[in-house]
Amino acid sequence: MLPPIATIIDNFSILDEGPDRYEYLIELGRALPPFPEDLLTEENRVHGCESQVWVESRLDPAEAPPRLHLRGTSDSVITKGLIALVMALHDGKTPEEIGRVDVFKVFKEIGLGAHLTSKRSNGVRSMAERIHRDAARLAA
Repeated sequence: MLPPIATIIDNFSILDEGPDRYEYLIELGRALPPFPEDLLTEENRVHGCESQVWVESRLDPAEAPPRLHLRGTSDSVITKGLIALVMALHDGKTPEEIGRVDVFKVFKEIGLGAHLTSKRSNGVRSMAERIHRDAARLAA
């Protein structure tokens, strides 16, 4: 189970630059719940990522107000960690709250933004944009 985003940010603040941060990122990816094989569909695939990435978004209308819940996975351990971070920033929020999430601001705050390759940065952008689009679509 993923820790809350505030805990993740605190944990990154005490880690040294480099390998420790990547190891924690990999650990976050391992904390993601299993992704059902039947959801590994083209509809759930996130385009624009170097690795294979799948995200499933669902709005829970039983919650007041309705909140978005996410699941995701990747075939890459580091990318899976990035998915975990992106999900921790978005999961359980209303579509309106999701529209205000700035993933790269948080990545910069935790010192991860400068360490992402351009391909990984594009992948994170694709994941965040996908979640924002899903939130808007499901709220409509």
